[in-house]
Order: sequence, then structure tokens, then C-alpha cells
Amino acid sequence: MNNKLLAGMACIALAGSAAPAAGGVLSATGAVIAIMGGELFLGEAEGHLNGAGTLAIHSQKKPGLTCSGKFTSSAEDGGQGQLKCTDGSRSTFHFNRLTLRRGQGNGSFSKGSMSFTYGLSAEEAKRYLKLPKGKKLAHNGKELALVDL
Repeated sequence: MNNKLLAGMACIALAGSAAPAAGGVLSATGAVIAIMGGELFLGEAEGHLNGAGTLAIHSQKKPGLTCSGKFTSSAEDGGQGQLKCTDGSRSTFHFNRLTLRRGQGNGSFSKGSMSFTYGLSAEEAKRYLKLPKGKKLAHNGKELALVDL
């Protein structure tokens, strides 16, 4: 396979879903679970065949706090990207594939560290996320949340 095709496959891996996204057959979307600055963020990534993609997440604790950004990826090097949040905070991150459509990553966040997964269920994501001390990831009856141990 050529490098462009491998890069595209890595990008689609970040997206997490086998179904084509609204962006067309050369892109895919998938769920993202992130811990940034000790808070839970949920959202979605969309990856394109050319290795580029976008990411949009929101805070579970503060619904008005959203973050969006872009990433690039390649099969050889994994991926990297940046996020900017509505409160002015920023993050830079890198990620690695676990399978073709699933992976994990980490990075720096202006309010602390960042860890995240894509394409994984909440149960699968727990082993890769750096949760705040005394908290666990669970469904609070309606949605995924950080709850006390």
C-alpha cells in the first residue's frame, strides 16, 4: 500500500465508526471520551482519507464549554492535533491506534493534562483514561459522568 492510503486508513481509525459520515464515503465519525483538566468531555471526531480530521467535544460538567480542533495522522507515526475551547483554554495531543478504528492518546491542556480514547466503549476506555483521584467513569442514569468512588 502507498503512504497516502495508509495515512487515510489511520485517519479513519481515529473516527471510530464503520459507517460513512455526513462528510461522504471518504470520511468516518466516532465517539470521543476525554479527561481534560480533571473534567469529563464527550464528543466526536471525523477523520478523512487524506489523514486530516476534526474533533469537537463538550464538558459534561459545564455544558456551555466546548472545544474544537484539528488533527493529522499517518499509519507510521500515529496522529497529533490541537484543540481550542470556548473559555480560551487550549490543548495539544497525540494518539496511537489500538485497531483500525480505535485508539487512545494524551496531551497537555492549559488547565492540566489530557487523556482520551476514540472508538472505545466507556468500559474499554477506563484503562486508558487518567481519571481524577476519587472518581470513576460511570453512567449516572442518563449519561456518562465522572462520579465519586
